[in-house]
Amino acid sequence: MDLCFHCSLPISSGADFSAEIGGETRRFCCNGCRGVCLSIFEAGLEGFYRRTGENTSLSPPPDLPDGIEMYDMDAVAEEFVEQEGDVSRTLLLVEGIHCAACVWLIEKTMSRLPGVIEASVNFSTMRLKLRWDSSTVKLSAIIERLSEVGYAAVPYSPAAAENSLKRQKRSYLYRIAFAGFAMMNLLWVSVALYSGADRGEYRDLFRYIGFALATPTLLYSGYPFLKGAWSGLRSLSLSMDLPIAIGAIVTYLYSATITLDRRFSGDVYFDTVVTFIFVILIGRYLETASRDKATSVTRRLLELQPKVATKVTVEGEALVPVRSIVAGDRVRVKPGGSLPVDGVVIEGKSGVDESMLTGESLPVSKAVGDRVAAGTLNGSGSLLIEVDRVGGATTLSRIIGLVEDAQASKGPVQRMADSVVPWFVGVTISLSIATYFFWVGEGVDRALMAATSVLIITCPCALGLATPMAIAVASGLGAQRGLLIKDGAALEQLALVDRFVFDKTGTLTEGRLALTETVLLAGYNESDCLRLAAAAESRSEHPLAAAIAAATLKGGIEFTSLKVEHFESEAGCGVRAIVDGQSLAVGNVRWLLEGNQEGNYTAEIERLESKGATVVGLSVDGKLTALFGLADRLREEAAETALQLRKEGLRLSLLSGDSKRAVEGVAGTLGEIECHSGLLPADKIEHLSAYQASGERVAMVGDGVNDAPALIQSDVGIAVASATDVSVESADMVMLGGGLRGILDLFRLSKTTVRTIRQNIALSLLYNVILVPMAMMAMITPVFAAVAMPVSSLLVIGNAARIRRSLK
Repeated sequence: MDLCFHCSLPISSGADFSAEIGGETRRFCCNGCRGVCLSIFEAGLEGFYRRTGENTSLSPPPDLPDGIEMYDMDAVAEEFVEQEGDVSRTLLLVEGIHCAACVWLIEKTMSRLPGVIEASVNFSTMRLKLRWDSSTVKLSAIIERLSEVGYAAVPYSPAAAENSLKRQKRSYLYRIAFAGFAMMNLLWVSVALYSGADRGEYRDLFRYIGFALATPTLLYSGYPFLKGAWSGLRSLSLSMDLPIAIGAIVTYLYSATITLDRRFSGDVYFDTVVTFIFVILIGRYLETASRDKATSVTRRLLELQPKVATKVTVEGEALVPVRSIVAGDRVRVKPGGSLPVDGVVIEGKSGVDESMLTGESLPVSKAVGDRVAAGTLNGSGSLLIEVDRVGGATTLSRIIGLVEDAQASKGPVQRMADSVVPWFVGVTISLSIATYFFWVGEGVDRALMAATSVLIITCPCALGLATPMAIAVASGLGAQRGLLIKDGAALEQLALVDRFVFDKTGTLTEGRLALTETVLLAGYNESDCLRLAAAAESRSEHPLAAAIAAATLKGGIEFTSLKVEHFESEAGCGVRAIVDGQSLAVGNVRWLLEGNQEGNYTAEIERLESKGATVVGLSVDGKLTALFGLADRLREEAAETALQLRKEGLRLSLLSGDSKRAVEGVAGTLGEIECHSGLLPADKIEHLSAYQASGERVAMVGDGVNDAPALIQSDVGIAVASATDVSVESADMVMLGGGLRGILDLFRLSKTTVRTIRQNIALSLLYNVILVPMAMMAMITPVFAAVAMPVSSLLVIGNAARIRRSLK
């Protein structure tokens, strides 16, 4: 029978699909296979067929998805494409991947497509990580090129991944039910055989019944293990399914030989094959369900965003799907409703529960001009929001992306475990063979059962799960508390740091200047001074001016009615203006004193600066009237956080570009902390490098903007971000709430995670150290081994779930 050159499936009679390829006439089962093969050879990638092996069945290429042109539309692409200038990034779910050769073909094809910057395939998840220049090539062209070489691709979404997981669990249940049915019937057969029927006239009948039940069970219920083992062998890697498949096949073939060939005698073990397939399937199902439960934070985050929104137009209000909302639209959020989009409040006032972002349970007051985020919960007021972020650009979507990246990332311990697994499997098979030959002198039956027990009991699954389960649970728990962990390796590194380095402004302080003290110098009360200064500064956009205006309004002092004329601003010095006929100047005191004003104010200025304040003076008609101390207030939790970190045995440093007095004022409040002032970004990097050169591991905490170089230089970068800014690319971790208590939570979470990883590895090794020798001594049956193997994985998963109790 002729086989298709591409997919190796039989060519039906009458089919005439052929082409001259590579100097030879090739025949195909369909036009799709012929087109794919032509595309592969035209691209010079014919090495694909050498990698797949002779007569390997690939199945015909999937159909090209309908309507791929819509993926080029900005409104559609916003949901799954991240844009950085002309560079786009996305994940595609690829159908048709069968083996490592498929991975090679996809990556080679993509790398040769103009405009594609990066193409990396994850074989286990069937995902293609893609970065491309959108000004050179469109996404639809990329998907079409994939189709040409035999693969159908659609944008990946957590919902699609969840549906895939549901299908996998449903498949396991069907296979478990089939194996359970066969096992229950085989139990009666086994009882009969063990009761003496194996020596009577019905022996062959019972054995044929066992053969009839075990054969479809092995092929159907055992298919996931057989497929996994074969895929691993084809890609020249030893997978975790290989020992299970060998044990099942060898035991089945031994029993089948005794049943079908009368020249051989001995016991049959069809019941053993079916039972341990049934038990291992249950274990796999429980592992899948446990992993799903342990990493379910992504699904819970998805559920936070409403599927519909109340859109406000000139015609009125209408309920529309969230997917139809675009930037610039206006959305009404009623009391008690969830916010469907990111945007700015343009009407209304309410308290918003942002606990899903920050972990803080108290509602945050929102009024006109304030930002709000999708997934947060509105309080008792009605809000009208102007949309500025939708789809994949919303805070919630980006949080989900970061959590998924963290859960998929591999730390040093996991990479080591991954490299050990193939050797682990190889050693398992070697031990099984040695066990067989050791016991074969006492009978093939005993030798076979002992060797099979070794194959099944010695499973590296628990070792492979030790790190990823702990990282997945920890990153999910952190996300619930407003602590985003972007990389699992950083979580491991944080537990090992010796020193925490802090930026001052916006990190240890609130990042907002406020009036802390007013010193009156001549003839005016505080209200008059504030009123005049605020009026003079009313046309300035400087942060100092905003702080004075805010303090004036907070005190209930009205200044907007004052007449301001001849306003002038001198960069780096201050402002001048005529306010209600009086000549005013507000700004740097030394600039004001250049007019030879009388009096010595040095002592007062130094006193205010020693408290970390910036001093601004007010001059009325050429006479210095008041001094205002403006400071960026220290966060309430800063001192307690520093104290707790020192109790953990950590050294602390403060690196800032501010003046020496301002930095020392903050350092004095924090206790024992090494401080350096007047630093540029390059200077901060030098200090970090010096710490690292001395052998210290350093964690840098900054605001993620001017501290970006230092965050990258440090061993672990932690960014203090606002509730709607989770795109601090330079940091390994982001604290959404902006407070400092999250630092302690992150550190303790990392310590717990690393401790759990070590416990998991110890559990895995202890399991093997105890049970493998027992299996080699023929003290364990294959069925007991099948029960024990998934239990070890469940212990690791359960231990990882305990991480949830580390933050209370």
